[in-house]
Amino acid sequence: MNISVVIPLLNEDESLGELYDWIAKVMQAHQFSYEIIFIDDGSTDNSWQVIENLSKKDSAVKGIRFQKNYGKSQALNAGFKITKGDVVITMDADLQDSPDEIPELYELITKNNLDLVSGWKKKRYDSKIRKNIPSKLFNAAARKTSGLKLHDFNCGLKAYKSIVIKSVDVYGEMHRYIPVLAKNEGFTKIDEKVVQHQARKYGTTKFGIDRFVNGFLDLITIWFLSKFAKRPMHLFGLLGSFMFFIGLCFALYLGIDKMFFNTSGRLLTERPQFYAAIVAMIIGTQLFLAGFLGELILRSKRNDERYKISEVV
Repeated sequence: MNISVVIPLLNEDESLGELYDWIAKVMQAHQFSYEIIFIDDGSTDNSWQVIENLSKKDSAVKGIRFQKNYGKSQALNAGFKITKGDVVITMDADLQDSPDEIPELYELITKNNLDLVSGWKKKRYDSKIRKNIPSKLFNAAARKTSGLKLHDFNCGLKAYKSIVIKSVDVYGEMHRYIPVLAKNEGFTKIDEKVVQHQARKYGTTKFGIDRFVNGFLDLITIWFLSKFAKRPMHLFGLLGSFMFFIGLCFALYLGIDKMFFNTSGRLLTERPQFYAAIVAMIIGTQLFLAGFLGELILRSKRNDERYKISEVV
């Protein structure tokens, strides 16, 4: 099979029929063999009924329905597990992503031998204050942290080699960082393509300030996991040792000053440096122990996959 199209959705019943017709028209015009996988992430409208009707009408349409709303990452993960296409395309269900982009995305993956192509909505039709400005700040931070020079990490329209989506584990709110997750798994042939962005035709946006805040928190998480997941002592041990050393220096200073220079008889507990030394040494010890416990946990998980083999001859 050439292409699997994975579409997570939440309350998009008005757009699903039109989106299906558009995708099917593009696929048939280019003679692709394809499947369309809709993942209903706990919709409360008629989205699932629409998906059921489309599945009865066309065997290429498959559907997964969640018991409740679990989030886009979980929806993508469920869809990725059942894909059969050589190339996997993800897009949103709100008609803001254009299926006309699919043939070129497919060619970039197959002919240019890329692992992943991320869409870039260079011209957007969203609210500047509510979405555009936060997205620019988020993307700038993601570029700086990950080292990937992508302009639009959060674009739903992406193309992948099948092996990429079978190798990455998308969880929590990590769907924004699939390119970073792919890079961490050794898939470095990553590029982007300017794609057409369309104004929302039906319904309302699901974007809120909580997604913006969560995005930055997830960015910190993925940075830490990519750098120190296999060696937590390198971070916590270093920080702990540094803090303990600072506290020890304060303690030595206070001890020497008390023994040789303190003629006024001032008590150590009356000096702020005493408390700074105690706090620094306690924090340093705790950080060091956190790194040590992290190393013990890693050692105990011996059955977990620690590496991936690309080829064997």
